[in-house]
Amino acid sequence: MITVVGVGADGWAGLAPDARRALEAAEVLMGGPRQLDLIPPSAAERVAWPSPMLPALPALMDGHADREVCVLASGDPMFYGVGSTLVRLLGTARVRVLPHLSSLSLACARLGWPVEQVTVVSLVGRSLATLNAAVLPGQRVVVLGSGLDAPARVAGLLVERGYGPSPMTVLSDLGSAAESAQAGTAESWTAAARSGLHVIAVECVAGPDAEPLALVPGLPDTAYEHDGQLTKREVRAVSLSRLAPLPGELLWDVGAGAGSIAVEWLRGHPSCAAVAIESRADRAAAIRRNADALGVPALRVVEGRAPAALEGLPAPDAVFVGGGATVPGLLERCWAALRPGGRLVVNAVTLESEAVVGQWYGRLGGDLVRLAVQRASPVGAFTGWRPAMPVTIWSVTRKDLP
Repeated sequence: MITVVGVGADGWAGLAPDARRALEAAEVLMGGPRQLDLIPPSAAERVAWPSPMLPALPALMDGHADREVCVLASGDPMFYGVGSTLVRLLGTARVRVLPHLSSLSLACARLGWPVEQVTVVSLVGRSLATLNAAVLPGQRVVVLGSGLDAPARVAGLLVERGYGPSPMTVLSDLGSAAESAQAGTAESWTAAARSGLHVIAVECVAGPDAEPLALVPGLPDTAYEHDGQLTKREVRAVSLSRLAPLPGELLWDVGAGAGSIAVEWLRGHPSCAAVAIESRADRAAAIRRNADALGVPALRVVEGRAPAALEGLPAPDAVFVGGGATVPGLLERCWAALRPGGRLVVNAVTLESEAVVGQWYGRLGGDLVRLAVQRASPVGAFTGWRPAMPVTIWSVTRKDLP
């Protein structure tokens, strides 16, 4: 059994009796140097985390399997902490967690913010672009900073997105005698954090130049960098409704173009994952920029031509084919890869691709619809309707394995 003990910035004095007893009984203490220094001397062997830590964890745990091990963590070990990692590695039966207050709880207590109404974004080991999806009018965001320059980088992102008036509070060393707070607005922010242990609290206030983007499918086409190879917003919204993303699911966006389907799949829930497969290098680069700009930098982009580029990818819960339905073997490969209960959605705009989709519909059933969108535009001094090319959308659910 591994016991994971959350330790606050107040060290031993802030630990509950159960946590103290676990540490006193431990034969091995593992943790970062800062956490180890907070624990009084004892007979326990002290093991500082190696760098990088994650690859070394299995061997470390196996090497001390027959000893009483306590792992030290900052605050709540299950809040972006090593506790979650150890549970994934060893299973719940082998890990006992004794949490302390998290930095989120302490920050919300200081600010008077209800915890359940706050969005949390971690920048520890993650791109700053992750914050983009959370910046919405009226939203309260707690950012777990990484580096003393994190507040300035967060402020710069807010200003760039038109949220310069947003109040910011940087809370450092929460729970310790050295606890401090720095306050200002994003547009006036210049200071570094006073400590590496800090969180950044932001109340998002949209300035006149802000362009808020909803989290529901169907973002404006102008939200994307593209060369015309883009699933238009009305078709995109319907296609995503057929893909029906659920938390934790994986999407293949095949022939991704600008990556709009994969991007909006990811914006639906932070636990979703997606792979965008695109054969052209320039479009693949644009997909990466779109993913960053819209707050989903974790989007995986694979450069290559399907179906060969699909080899070795993890099995998807949903597949979107926005083009290329006529490519030999493509739909067969996508259908075979789907998990049971997975959804396949294929868009067709040409007679040839419609013919292929019609054959598949005749064999597997599903849902077949055609969308014809018309947009108002000037006709001389008047206004008329200009039709876009109609799009046929076939969607089908894989009920079980063949």
